[in-house]
Amino acid sequence: MNHDMRAHTNHEVRPRIAVSSCLIGEMVRFNGGHSRDRFLSGELDPHVDWVPICPEMEIGLGAPRESLRLERSPDGPRLVTRKTRADLTGPMALLATERAAALDVDGYVFKSKSPSCGIHGIPIYAGDAAVDRRSRGVFAARVMDTHPLLPVEDEGRLNDALLRETFVERVFAHARLRAFLESDWSPRDLVAFHTRHKMQLLSHDPVAYHEAGRAVALAGVLSRRELAAKYSTAFRTAFSRKASIGRHVNVLQHCMGMIGDSLDPARRADLMEVISSYQAGLVSLSVPVALIMHDAQGEGAGYVSDQTYFAPYPEELRLRNHVPG
Repeated sequence: MNHDMRAHTNHEVRPRIAVSSCLIGEMVRFNGGHSRDRFLSGELDPHVDWVPICPEMEIGLGAPRESLRLERSPDGPRLVTRKTRADLTGPMALLATERAAALDVDGYVFKSKSPSCGIHGIPIYAGDAAVDRRSRGVFAARVMDTHPLLPVEDEGRLNDALLRETFVERVFAHARLRAFLESDWSPRDLVAFHTRHKMQLLSHDPVAYHEAGRAVALAGVLSRRELAAKYSTAFRTAFSRKASIGRHVNVLQHCMGMIGDSLDPARRADLMEVISSYQAGLVSLSVPVALIMHDAQGEGAGYVSDQTYFAPYPEELRLRNHVPG
């Protein structure tokens, strides 16, 4: 695998992330202000390329502007201005369809609680009463329906350490796959790409991992386009499933097994103890990961140390430092 191909299997690739413009400091909120998010505009910003989108501004509303809400109707929720009662459902749906069709990103962070961009818990009103609080914003719903495997979150949910880690991991995985498929790759390169992602895929979904492997095995049968589509679906499906403590433990034990014969009994016992401590919720995932990576590098076990599982995103983000609850 050449250097360019290898770069596509680690975090040197910069994800492209669509984002509600207000979350990175643009003054586009209905009140004329912004909702700058500290994690997005701070820690994550140096590692990604933002694609800012404000659908309300794009359909011609200014800032400041009249606030909006979703209202119940026989034809489904309508996006309506609160005071003047202007129905903006049509223009917003048209914009969402056009934007979704052209969207080429590795993830999307939407503004929470927005009748345009909220991804969950948006109230639908009948008169002055909220009759349903389970809806999505008009724009966000169309994007999510068009791209069901796209990593999507809102800034509120990203305050949860596990959800934040999961989202960022998915975004970087999608970016590596996108960059790889945009390159002049060969079937051999796809085998190498899949091999380096084995442990990371297994930590999310062993079934989808094997489905991706079956796609790789068809490299000599399918056309390049068909192969890319089949592998992409399996790969992205795997990452759409949340990694669990149990699957992390299985991956850690598997990696330990591959280097265990090279370790003395004391070091093997230390690894086993740390993995057990992680399983019991006493230490963060970063602890066994760091120990196994250290031993793999020390023993020259490249098959282990080259796994994207050990460096799924830039180390500076420190997203594996939370202790599982």
